[in-house]
Amino acid sequence: MSEHVLPKKLYFAVFAALTVLTAITTAVAFIDLGPFNTVVALVIAVFKASLVVLFFMHLKYQTGMTRVVILAALLWLAVLIGITMSDVFTRHWTQRGSPWERSSVLSPYRHAGSTALRLQDRV
Repeated sequence: MSEHVLPKKLYFAVFAALTVLTAITTAVAFIDLGPFNTVVALVIAVFKASLVVLFFMHLKYQTGMTRVVILAALLWLAVLIGITMSDVFTRHWTQRGSPWERSSVLSPYRHAGSTALRLQDRV
């Protein structure tokens, strides 16, 4: 595998971009965008992660199997997020039951024939 040497100027440019994006993320956190605060923060985070992966981890200059592995990992992440979201979005489809009653195993004082003393009988 051949080493790909990048100029320091590129690393400093990526570092500056990450710093600016971090400042933007912090600034957006103090602005009330309603439900879009999380969306904006995640979009910026994905962009920052892609900069790190492409330049600091040298994925931009890799070929073949490395890209396939990264793509498979991202696909697997999308599958897991999709399964989680399908659970979250379909929770209201079923009716909520009444709260469970205490089991007789956990509450032996409910039965009249119980030999255990009730709290009232102990005093």
